[in-house]
Amino acid sequence: MGYTFAILALLFPVLILLHLLVAPYTKVEESFHVQAVHDILASGLPNGFNDLNLNRADYDHFSFPGAVPRSAIGAVALAMLSKPVIWLNEEINRQLLARAILGLLNASSLAIYARGLRRSFGQPAAIWYILLQASQFHLIFYASRPLSNMFAFSMTTLAMCLLLPSPSPTSQDQKQYSLALALLTTAGVIFRSELALLVGTQTLFLLATRRINLQQTVIAGLIGLATGLTLTIYLDSTFWQRFPLWPEFEAFRFNVLAGQSSEWGTEPWTFYFLNALPRLLFNPLSYLLAIPIALRQPATRSPALALLTPALSFVAIYSFQPHKEWRFIVYIIPSLTAVAALGAAYLWTHRSRSVFARLATHALTISTLAMFCLSNFVLLPASAANYPGGLALDAMHYQHSILRETDLHDRTNASVNVYLGNLACQTGVTRFLQQPASSGWVYDKTEDKAVKSTSGFWDRFDYVVVEADNEAGFMDADETSLRRALPASEWERVLVVDSFAGISVLKPGTPATGTAERRVISTIAGARAVDLFEGLRE
Repeated sequence: MGYTFAILALLFPVLILLHLLVAPYTKVEESFHVQAVHDILASGLPNGFNDLNLNRADYDHFSFPGAVPRSAIGAVALAMLSKPVIWLNEEINRQLLARAILGLLNASSLAIYARGLRRSFGQPAAIWYILLQASQFHLIFYASRPLSNMFAFSMTTLAMCLLLPSPSPTSQDQKQYSLALALLTTAGVIFRSELALLVGTQTLFLLATRRINLQQTVIAGLIGLATGLTLTIYLDSTFWQRFPLWPEFEAFRFNVLAGQSSEWGTEPWTFYFLNALPRLLFNPLSYLLAIPIALRQPATRSPALALLTPALSFVAIYSFQPHKEWRFIVYIIPSLTAVAALGAAYLWTHRSRSVFARLATHALTISTLAMFCLSNFVLLPASAANYPGGLALDAMHYQHSILRETDLHDRTNASVNVYLGNLACQTGVTRFLQQPASSGWVYDKTEDKAVKSTSGFWDRFDYVVVEADNEAGFMDADETSLRRALPASEWERVLVVDSFAGISVLKPGTPATGTAERRVISTIAGARAVDLFEGLRE
């Protein structure tokens, strides 16, 4: 049975790396961290808080600082862990390497949490947890993505593991609970301020159930606070050249106290409960069947409530913040999935005792398999087609190399100037994908509309990567500026990269191109799979 658990636990790193390889690019919300990793690997950290020799052009965050500063601690960690591998292989894809390290850290935390469940509730609960968690698309897809939430996720998951009950309570339990609170506090101070609410709900629950005393709580909080502040103020003040700087407090002040986060959209109070949590748990039977069973049965009710109460209290309080995104509450998904696993394990062990348990077990098994297939064979290819900027930049480099090799390009020895449009920068373009300046490539991401309205700005570029005007009457702002500034120039459209626009039901006789689908399926499974896809579609 131990071998079964170990083999199944490998699903986490295997699936996370699969999602990474199929969707290797990043989007705008990940840009700060991925650019920071690149800059630290390429140029190192500035020398102290006031580096007079600092070349700010080497660091993306000085040119594009964003609304508020973000902590670079996660980027520093990924850069440090990447360096030994780079020393062994200078040609390795460094963006993939950094993301793989983050994904493996999160995979390890999920496996450790599953092992904690096995210790606390037995093998069936741990196995069901692995199966349910591995079939949830969003967490697996985002586990390798350089977001502040995903940097915090491994720490919060380890903390949740420490909060799992021991089979036989000992004096060491309170030390584990204290360490868990310290970890949550540190993660909140460095990466995501909303974790303060989760620390609060977990602390109140532990105090109310007398699992920890007030003195231990205060000590744990102070240790976590001191550790987080020491790390973030020192490293981030160095990175941003501002002392003292606590990035997450700046973000809290901007987003919460000033209410600026509402500019990115607002949702009703019920959004997390009716939209985000069902989407994250993914399998409807997890919350419609398995969790209710865990709460109904006396054998599982107490541990289920211990997992659910602080987690859902955190969500309920955080729901008063108008701006909502599912990744803000991703930290509680292991706990909720664990409760579903308790219910599923109960049904599994009692399947021979009642018709309902047997039918419910079959339904859970089939639905878990269905969600696994949906995650990896439908949602993954569709999501991988959402990064046209990264695909276009790689395609441009490839096209240029072909032109140079065939002597069709008349400026092979001159510099190559490229303009990167707004959409491209939001959907995959990073410094990792750019050629080094020493090779003669120059990239421009100018945003000033007045500058872009002049002919001199556009006339110097060899390539522009902008949103194409395939649809009748549509042309993005960058292409509009280019054609107005240079009305007589002739630009050749080299390649159009299609992305996933959604699912639609076509009327009989309506042609279906399926360009993005064919490209992604070909990358994953080859030409025969494309033929099969087209046959099934027809």
